[in-house]
Amino acid sequence: MKTITLRTLVREPLKVKRWTRTGKPLRVTDRGEPLWILQPAETAPEEKERRRATEEILAEVLRERPSKVSAVRLLEASRR
Repeated sequence: MKTITLRTLVREPLKVKRWTRTGKPLRVTDRGEPLWILQPAETAPEEKERRRATEEILAEVLRERPSKVSAVRLLEASRR
């Protein structure tokens, strides 16, 4: 569990939002004393399904052999 200060929560809410999106709880402290534990909300079932499908597609792409065509060469060819 990651621990953050109350000041971080107030001054950098986007950073805290990013951390909670990972699915892990955060402990908020003030002068070292624990105040709250922030739990991420449950994602919608369709969101879980979309993430699972995305992970499957990415895993499939990673299993493929790397292309012999360079991205730099594709870019150079498109500029001509």
